[in-house]
Formats: sequence, structure tokens, C-alpha cells
Amino acid sequence: MKMNIPLLKKLCETPGTSGFESQIRDVIEKEIRPYCDEISIDNMGNLIALVKAKKRVSPQRIMLTAHMDEIGFMVTNIDDNGFIRFHTLGGFDPKTLTAQRVVIHGKKSVIGVMGSKPIHLIKSEERKTELQIEDFFIDTGMSVEEVKKIIAVGDPITRERELIEMGNCINCKSLDNRISVYVLIEVLKTLKEPPIDVYAIFTVQEELGLRGAQVASHQIDPDFGLAIDTTIAFDLPGSQDHEKITSLGSGPAIKIMDASTICDPRMVKYLKQTANDAAINWQPEVLTAGGTDTARLQRTGKHGAIAGAVSIPTRHLHQVIEMSHKEDVLNTILLINQFLKKITSFNWNR
Repeated sequence: MKMNIPLLKKLCETPGTSGFESQIRDVIEKEIRPYCDEISIDNMGNLIALVKAKKRVSPQRIMLTAHMDEIGFMVTNIDDNGFIRFHTLGGFDPKTLTAQRVVIHGKKSVIGVMGSKPIHLIKSEERKTELQIEDFFIDTGMSVEEVKKIIAVGDPITRERELIEMGNCINCKSLDNRISVYVLIEVLKTLKEPPIDVYAIFTVQEELGLRGAQVASHQIDPDFGLAIDTTIAFDLPGSQDHEKITSLGSGPAIKIMDASTICDPRMVKYLKQTANDAAINWQPEVLTAGGTDTARLQRTGKHGAIAGAVSIPTRHLHQVIEMSHKEDVLNTILLINQFLKKITSFNWNR
């Protein structure tokens, strides 16, 4: 199996920050429509795809999620000189924003540059403190009159970065979570006669508090839940073993816990068993900060769900660019395919 780089490039580069996912949703819907029995969009904006069990072994259903929103910004003010102030949509490390290009999505898309006080003018005592989000503004190079004709308060802003291949890795903005969107699309393309109904949900507003997954889980009320997302790969100079969480190229991560969820031990056991049986390298994920749609999958349905997650190790998360390893991505697809194929053969009793 080879990665479909043109598709991944399109997914990563299409704008769709939290609350403004319509463009990326349209791309995904067009890609998956031939492989699904039913497709719908709920009032929240989640894209819901259903692949029905052809030879039903169990009346149960599983819900898989990959959130399609990316972290971004929203215009909050345009000053008298045309400089734009903004609010974050999702978490950012402010030090990574200096002199970075962004795209403001107004009446038309406008390129801007994140600006702050020049280093030459920063006093020695100021240099001891880190820059904060409110220290930045966006410079479009246009007059205030030109800016206000195109851009308004409330317009979304995304990062401007194209996808490139670096060695065996992919480098781009928004791999969190478009790399998982890509995985779920590829799973749907290869899903043949699942033993139970499979709901694949491309969720909205995950970066603002798992909002879309909460609505979708309440509606679908799954028996099983599997979130697909990224996780920290801090396998970098200066890191200690206990800080790495995961490493690039060592396989998909099977989540045991994060700050919002302790995954069901039965799901963790089944994922490990499935990976081992298929000779897929995997690594455990214990993440003490942050959370994913797993929490809503597990706890929002009427009776709760047996839920877990598969995570793709990713460097430089929530920065201007992110990086994932191709083999980890391909093995994640293989693992989820095997997971779905054999789900009714596992003993889910406590």
C-alpha cells in the first residue's frame, strides 16, 4: 500500500478551522460518497457516513471519529491602520507564530503575516518574558480601507503552509487532524462487508472541546467507539524517555489514557491483540495532558460505549507545521481494517 499524497495534500491545505469546516467537509464528502451506504450532515456540521453490515453478525454498531477542524484564529478587531487583531481557535504556542504567513478568509482569501514588536526595540527586561497571543497582530500590506472592504470581525484565519515530503515523513500544517481524516477515508475505501454497522464521523470543533463528537455520539448511541487522532512524538534532542510519549516510525499508538479518558481495558486489550496478530508494530500512549473525541464516544451515548483510540505519532503538534511518518500512517490503516474485520470474534464480556 502506498500513500495517496495528492489526496493528503488536498486535505491538509483545504481550510477548515473550528466552526468553519464547510470547505473541508465538502472535500471529504466527495471522496467517500462512492464507498458508503448513507451520508448525512447533522445540525452541528458533523459529516456522518454509514457502511451497513452486509451479513449481520451482531446488532451492535461502532462509531469511528476523525475530527476535521484545524486550529486557527478569528478576526476580533481591525485598527485604524488596517492591522488585524485575533483570537485563537484551539491551542497555540505563541513563540511559533513570529513572522508566519496566515490566510484570512473574508469575502476573498487574503495573505497576512503575523507581526510583533521588533527585536531591536524590545527592552532587556521585556526579553525575559515570553510573547503572548495578544502581542501579535496581522499585517496584510493593505490600507485600512482595502482591508475593511474584504475582511470583517468574525472571519476565520488559517495557517499558510503547503505539504512536503521529508525523507519518510510528511510535513505540513494541520496534520492534526487531517492525517487521521486521511486514514479514515482510506479505511472506508477498503472496508468490505463489516460484521456490524460502521458509522464513520468526521467531527467538527474538536479543538474547542470535543463539541461535534458529543452531538454525534448522543445521536448514534454506539456500542463501540474508536477515535483516530494524533499524539505527541517528543523523540527530539533534549527529551528524556519518560517525556517522549511516542516516537516517529515505531507504529501507531494505542491509547491507554489521556487527560479526558481512561480507555476501556477491553478495547485496549483488543487493539493490542489485533496489532500483534497482524504483526503491526505499535506503541502504548499515556498522555497526561490533552484529550480527544474518545471521551465523548465513551460517555455521551445512552449506555456509554466500549471506547478507545488509535493515535498517529506527530512531531511539532499545535505549531505552524507538524510531521508524521508514512509507515505509522499506513500501519494505522491496516490496524483499523483488521480491528473492524474481527470485532465480533473478541470476547467483550468483562
